[in-house]
Amino acid sequence: MRFWCSQLFEPWSWVPRPYLGVWLIIATAIVHRARVLARARREGRPAQTGRERVWFWLALASFWLASDWPVGTLGAGYLSLVHMLQYMLYTLLVGPLVLLAVPEWRAEELLARWRAEKLVRWLCRPLPAAIIANVILIATHAPFTVDNLRTSQVGSFLLDAVWLTGGLLLWLPIINPVRRLRIASFPVRFIYLFLAAQLAPMVPGGFLTFAGAPLYATYELAPRIGIEPLADQQIAGAIMKVGTLPVIWTVMAVLWARWASQNGAFGGPRSRPAPVPRPVVEPSEP
Repeated sequence: MRFWCSQLFEPWSWVPRPYLGVWLIIATAIVHRARVLARARREGRPAQTGRERVWFWLALASFWLASDWPVGTLGAGYLSLVHMLQYMLYTLLVGPLVLLAVPEWRAEELLARWRAEKLVRWLCRPLPAAIIANVILIATHAPFTVDNLRTSQVGSFLLDAVWLTGGLLLWLPIINPVRRLRIASFPVRFIYLFLAAQLAPMVPGGFLTFAGAPLYATYELAPRIGIEPLADQQIAGAIMKVGTLPVIWTVMAVLWARWASQNGAFGGPRSRPAPVPRPVVEPSEP
């Protein structure tokens, strides 16, 4: 059993190839969560909400889907389009689900232990978060990076880890477990999501889509699985260009509904004007 997926240089087979590293990470996450929640119960604090519990298991399932066989194997050394789907899963699914699964008290505890509040507060600003997330996007899809990291298990693991880190950074300003560190303004949230997660990926995505020749030796020289290298790359570019649309616009719709509810557009709570004091009429003298 291999530790992590990497380029295999052999014909594709549908024989399952589970990866030890993926299952070790999942087991570690489950054990760590159980210990943290047990300590919280002993201390008499609310351990975890039902919603956070659901997010946790969905995050693990999404991580397994993106990392283990067959998606991990296909993305590491056979198909560029699956490589791109892996990036989307880590960035748009695993990253935000991990943030949603962390209780606020646990996030506050970690910030205090690591003395990282200043750093996290800076990372939650729209401009640094957008720049770092898109630098990760471009750097990890450069042909030099892909062709050198996908050939080894360690390199492929590092690439996936950086993708997950980029997903956490991208969503940190929007769904930070610590509410006071989120972007407060709803319009700024809309602009940030549109520019950082929707508009910026269209540039490298368009470059991959309209390139006249395959750019990745990893996928050009891989054993074929029913699709030519250039078409494979073009589909991968199209996924990068439009693959974020369903997720980003769904999140923006949810944010819009919450914003409208806060302002009373959907019958939610609205601020009432202060009552105007009535003039006091003095009784007239007889």
